[in-house]
Amino acid sequence: MDTPPLRFGARTGLATLVAASLSSISAHAADPYPNAPIKLVVAYAAGGGTDAVARAIAQSLGTRLGQPVIVENKPGAGGSLGTAAGATAAPDGYTFTLGSNGTMVLNPLLYSTIKYQVDRDFVAVSGIASIPYLIASNPQVNATDIRSLVELGKKQKLSFASPGNGTTNHLVGVLLESMAKVDMLHVPYRGASPAMNDVVSGQVNFLSGDLATLMPMVTAGKLRALAVTGQKRVDALPNVPTVAESGFPGFDATGWFGLFAPRGTPASIVEKVSFEMGHVLKDPRVIQRLRDLGGAPMQFNADQLKDLVKGETQKWRKVITDNHVTADALQ
Repeated sequence: MDTPPLRFGARTGLATLVAASLSSISAHAADPYPNAPIKLVVAYAAGGGTDAVARAIAQSLGTRLGQPVIVENKPGAGGSLGTAAGATAAPDGYTFTLGSNGTMVLNPLLYSTIKYQVDRDFVAVSGIASIPYLIASNPQVNATDIRSLVELGKKQKLSFASPGNGTTNHLVGVLLESMAKVDMLHVPYRGASPAMNDVVSGQVNFLSGDLATLMPMVTAGKLRALAVTGQKRVDALPNVPTVAESGFPGFDATGWFGLFAPRGTPASIVEKVSFEMGHVLKDPRVIQRLRDLGGAPMQFNADQLKDLVKGETQKWRKVITDNHVTADALQ
């Protein structure tokens, strides 16, 4: 009995389907994550300190991953707008958010209107940097360090400036008041520059701020550096003690930055990026850039960063509650 001839079209179609499937499998195996540019959401404007931290790591991380890491600035609402955008991004490993103590701890504690919840919406990936604040006074204030500032504050009402109610700089002053048991006048401004300008002019006694902003004024003699707020002295001001060294052990108000991904991002991707960040933070160029900003690499893995957020939340919740701190409306 003769075998019926195969129809050429059917045979070709089957062969094409099999070939396409094998090609797809082969391409997937040969083209692992990442295979496209990665977005790093920064919740503040370009040119600021947070943006500088993001750009310090972006190039090195992109080199490690083999794809460009593109910084995308989404300022607004005290950092909450961009952070909310990062929270709702597709959890595919192609969008990460630069989080900070402000966006991941203080904003959730102070505002009920923000549209993200850290535990619900994010997964920790890696630490990036820790940057202490500098407490500086007008040179005419009769104090050379925090101890003498506090003693002066017990004799006369001192004032301290901040970029606004509920900002980290405000809370540094509140923590100092609380630990020193001295009452001071908080003068909030709409931004760091006007706050600094009024301390320089002598209208307000002192303020806290990031080193990159205050150092030029310290160098020019327009501000006097009193103390740094972290656990260690900083290279840029080796002779300036910490607040803890100045008679207030346990004082620590360090700014920090970490890398976060939308919850649901595959664990394998989180682990890969966390691993590569470990190498990024050993890059001499990254280390130097962070030093220029007054900070240092924060070699925290995902679990350590998660624990940091939890511990900082507990700490600052108590400070806010005990001192009845309120915040300005988000703009």
